Amino acid sequence: MLRGTIAAALTPLRAGGTSVDEAAFEPYVDFLVAGGLDGVLALGTNGEGILLSVPERRRVTELFLEASAGRLLVAAHCGAQTTADTVALAEHAAAAGAHAVAVIGPPYFKLDPAAQLAHLAAAARACAPTPFYVYEFAATAGYAFDLEMLLLLRDEAENFVGLKVSDTPWESFERYVIDGLGVFVGPEALIGKGMAAGAIGAVSALASAFPEDVAAVVRAPTEEGAAKLAELRARVERFPRHAALKRILAHRGVPVRPDVRGPLRRLTAEEERELDAWLDSENR
Repeated sequence: MLRGTIAAALTPLRAGGTSVDEAAFEPYVDFLVAGGLDGVLALGTNGEGILLSVPERRRVTELFLEASAGRLLVAAHCGAQTTADTVALAEHAAAAGAHAVAVIGPPYFKLDPAAQLAHLAAAARACAPTPFYVYEFAATAGYAFDLEMLLLLRDEAENFVGLKVSDTPWESFERYVIDGLGVFVGPEALIGKGMAAGAIGAVSALASAFPEDVAAVVRAPTEEGAAKLAELRARVERFPRHAALKRILAHRGVPVRPDVRGPLRRLTAEEERELDAWLDSENR
């Protein structure tokens, strides 16, 4: 069972973002292990997963599992635009040995509760008995998952054990703290409140490049600690986030290239200088 601090991992890419940089996974995982993390969520929003092909996503899951070698739990985000692709990815993740599977709502079409249930139940069945997590992120999916639907899903899929919730503000988040389901906090600013309300950990984009900062707050959650993480996140968000986090990793000695998958973009030279100056001033 997942618990603790999980990095919403970046996906190392090369050749202008057109291919996976397989050589970077082992040193990247070494860095995350040294940062005190409990696991990684591969191919989520922070990992550009929706932009990669099904074969690429399968390979990335395998690379994280190989590099982790039991040192970190590996959850695979398998959400895709179609149910067929989602099912194929979930089946592969379970067969490859992933410790959990997570699925976000397919973007673009606003699914009603019946369609949500059918999609999620198909994904949960495809990876059973591997633990299955619903990834709630209304701002990205374009709609929120229906609460009554989630209760029906729990009755239908025995391996549905929890959620990653990335909704803000707190009023949007707290309704997904459902008794009997393990909840992971997505927004770092809500880690204090979320853990106090019963969340069992955090799945954090910030932990992909600042693992030790996030792990410390999850282990000893406070409002003050969460606020400091929110300030750190705000500094990163001044830049295109995916490219900035990869630049931060490189600055910290991890051989991750600056490449991102289009339509995401790399940092400009001016942005790189500004980001490096901030990191130097913070001794990062």
